[in-house]
Amino acid sequence: MNKMLKKLAGMLILSAVLVGCGKRAVTVDEINSSIEENSAKADSLITVGFSQLGAESDWRSANTDSMLGTFTEENGYDLVYKNGQQKQANQITAIRMFIQQEVDYIVLAPATEDGWDSVLSEAREANIPVIIVDRRVNAADKNLYSCWVGSDFELEGKKMSAWIKAYTESKGIAPENLHIVNIQGSIGSTAQIGRTRGLANAAREYGWDLKAEVSGDFTETKGREVMGALLKRFNDINIVYCENDNEAIGAIDAIESAGKKAGPDIENGEIMVVSFDGVNEKALTYAREGKISCIAECNPLHGPRVEALIKTLEAGNIPDKYNYVDEKIYSSITEIKSITVDNKSYNVEIP
Repeated sequence: MNKMLKKLAGMLILSAVLVGCGKRAVTVDEINSSIEENSAKADSLITVGFSQLGAESDWRSANTDSMLGTFTEENGYDLVYKNGQQKQANQITAIRMFIQQEVDYIVLAPATEDGWDSVLSEAREANIPVIIVDRRVNAADKNLYSCWVGSDFELEGKKMSAWIKAYTESKGIAPENLHIVNIQGSIGSTAQIGRTRGLANAAREYGWDLKAEVSGDFTETKGREVMGALLKRFNDINIVYCENDNEAIGAIDAIESAGKKAGPDIENGEIMVVSFDGVNEKALTYAREGKISCIAECNPLHGPRVEALIKTLEAGNIPDKYNYVDEKIYSSITEIKSITVDNKSYNVEIP
């Protein structure tokens, strides 16, 4: 709700009170004072329009909760929240609505990377800064948005691949004996692109057998469906690389329904499942039990980070264009205590 609508709402509420209360006459001065007070309060709030791509996973829900919990009236914000329901067209409509409402800032968690140039140009013409969160946008002009905050998804994929390499080498398993399927995220999303690239590059470098890459849309239902089909298609799968925890839960269900066991002992017929996010409690329980062998964290708590960027802009300063969050890697397999990616060491923590 923009500032003018807030003023009108305050006037309507006050009118309703006057109609319903006949015990005492209310003076014009009191009415004007109340309107001015409501208007001043509305004018002091920073209006933020937030277009979330949807609610496809536990990670996404945690991300939304972080934003809703940060941009409250108590913290000095008027948040206009729109759920895109996984459709880019809905998000574009929401952004145009934000522009019409003359919000102070637009925060966009894009469904896919491409197709944003026109609506972001409209926001720039309206002098409304846009902050991109989580996934990126592939804009020809990078000045169409102020900054981005989120994860280094390819680094997440590199970390997971380094862990797989370290673990299998510790067991003396030859690279050519790793038969991997990748249950990808939503095709075209930044998370999918980065995590897929991390595994694909490692498979080429180390000589792993990457048998298939199939999208599970980041959902448990699709992860179960895809894994069931892959088990019928291949009889030698021993590693399943799931691009989020919800897919991993579905994949494990399919593995167990097929009479097989999810676990790290691939030399004795178990199927190793690895995943990303570290938010879903069931997935964390599976990680402690060994059904999920490793989880690369993807931190969803972007609300405070976005607020810090808005405060930087409010102060008239220019924030860094790209702002990465720090993330961990978890495994209950204690033999691998750390991994190295691009000459940097990362500790492997117990989930």
